[in-house]
Amino acid sequence: MDWNDCPESNGIGVRNAPEYATYQISYQYKEGKMKKNPKALITTLALLIGYLLSSGIAYSQGNEALKDLHLVKAVIDFRTGDPKTAVTYLTLIGETLRDRDIQAVTKNPDFVVIFGGHSVKLLAKDAKDFSPEEQKTINEIKSKISALAKNGIKFEYCIYAAKLFGLGPSDLPGIRLIDNGWVSLIGYQAKGYPLIPAF
Repeated sequence: MDWNDCPESNGIGVRNAPEYATYQISYQYKEGKMKKNPKALITTLALLIGYLLSSGIAYSQGNEALKDLHLVKAVIDFRTGDPKTAVTYLTLIGETLRDRDIQAVTKNPDFVVIFGGHSVKLLAKDAKDFSPEEQKTINEIKSKISALAKNGIKFEYCIYAAKLFGLGPSDLPGIRLIDNGWVSLIGYQAKGYPLIPAF
């Protein structure tokens, strides 16, 4: 049984998850499958409940913390050297940039990401000691950075941290090389940029 099997769909599929879940429950009841396959019913109910919960989040009343703001800006102290964690943080940064409530305040939020600490290992052009699997993740990191930079996020790379690990600068387009990441963090916070840690 799939979406297009539902008679209400007219051959083009049920239009939404609740309609599909309701149809599944009705269909299984008529066919006597509830008793034969209770797991199918549980799965269908889980689909319906999950959709309703996610819909409640998607159609929230907005974020009170952003009320009366006319601009959104932040500086992100990015230090994690774990490739998978870095991907998660970069994904979250992108989702925050596109957040509905933030976009309601401004279409161009001002985000600055400063790579310091162990994170420079992920971006140095002479990075080493990564497994083939980790290297794939690092390539994903670089792709995410390039995409985010095209969407207006600024990236800075701390040369001081790179030297501590015996590494050179990053040659990734879209990243500005700076001597000392702490100096940038001090400067941005003095200009009113709230600090977000990504350790």
